[in-house]
Amino acid sequence: MDAYFYIILVVGLISTGTCLVAGILKKAPNDVTILSVAAVEVALLVYLVGSIVRVIAGEPIAGEAWEFWGYLATAMLLPPAAVYWSILERTRWSNFVLAAVGVTALVMAARMNQIWY
Repeated sequence: MDAYFYIILVVGLISTGTCLVAGILKKAPNDVTILSVAAVEVALLVYLVGSIVRVIAGEPIAGEAWEFWGYLATAMLLPPAAVYWSILERTRWSNFVLAAVGVTALVMAARMNQIWY
């Protein structure tokens, strides 16, 4: 596992915990929960930029490149989709949808690491 994975691990778990607590407390999505998911997106953007730099620098992807980039693109689409959902449906359940983003991004980052190395 590389530093990008650990960044997503920390940010994803904090975001998931924040959103779960808000959902358990029966609160509607608010700035804190939405910004925590935005932080996951920023971490994924850092992963994207870092991956592009690594490829340009000549570091090869051990697995299938299309699979790596597919995972990364899919992971990057999750936070905006969840935030859009939470804006449309402002109930406590949207916080659980937001909570799923951090864990999902974490799992996808682990898989991306497996593909890369």
